[in-house]
Amino acid sequence: MPLIVHRLPAFSDNYLWLFHQPGSRLAFVVDPGAAEPVLQALTDLDLDLSGILITHHHPDHVGGVDSLLHHTAVPVYGPPDIHQTTHSLVDGDQLTLDGTHFKVLGVPGHTLDHIAFFEAETPLVFCGDTLFAGGCGRLFEGSPEQMWRSLSRLAALPPETKIYCAHEYTKANLLFAQAVEPENRAVQERLQRVIELRNQAQATVPSSLAEELATNPFLRVTQGSVRKAASARGLPSGGTVDDVFAIIRHWKDQF
Repeated sequence: MPLIVHRLPAFSDNYLWLFHQPGSRLAFVVDPGAAEPVLQALTDLDLDLSGILITHHHPDHVGGVDSLLHHTAVPVYGPPDIHQTTHSLVDGDQLTLDGTHFKVLGVPGHTLDHIAFFEAETPLVFCGDTLFAGGCGRLFEGSPEQMWRSLSRLAALPPETKIYCAHEYTKANLLFAQAVEPENRAVQERLQRVIELRNQAQATVPSSLAEELATNPFLRVTQGSVRKAASARGLPSGGTVDDVFAIIRHWKDQF
């Protein structure tokens, strides 16, 4: 049966993800930047925290870990350089938690230590701040080349994969996507749906990889329409896909 995933809002626009198998009280949380929403959800849902998964080291993803560990000593699965990590994970590792099997994907770019957790049965991926609904993370540590390769790995997952990203940035991302591809009907239609959801204070994630492939400019840098937009912003005639990505990412930073 599909994994059960609960969305836990935190701060102004973060989402923490709490998941468990159907019928099981053993729950695991992804990127707990704050402890309070997790503790409240565990109480409300009558679940027991059994592990913590971390995608990268930014405070809004790890800030609640120490407090959660104070309440319950559980394993912490994440990049090796995070001091709370008890089970270090790198690209290619496999992780099984209460019958749920994850493949660990190294997806540097936003940070150098960034990993994602792919579960094939649902399928779904907890991708932190690498891939967003309609966008991608800023390049705080990595290079455009690294980020494009990381996004390409995620883009190669099954189209029905659910994208569990860590922020509610979808409306702003799709407004940018519309600027990049003003004639993309899929972008226009998705943006309208997202505006309606946000006007009702509804979440717009998870999305599906199929949606992202059709509307996310950072997964579409090989498309002629996106290359045309990059050319208008200085892409040389012989520019590579990496160059297209770099220009589009820089444009988004200024948008």
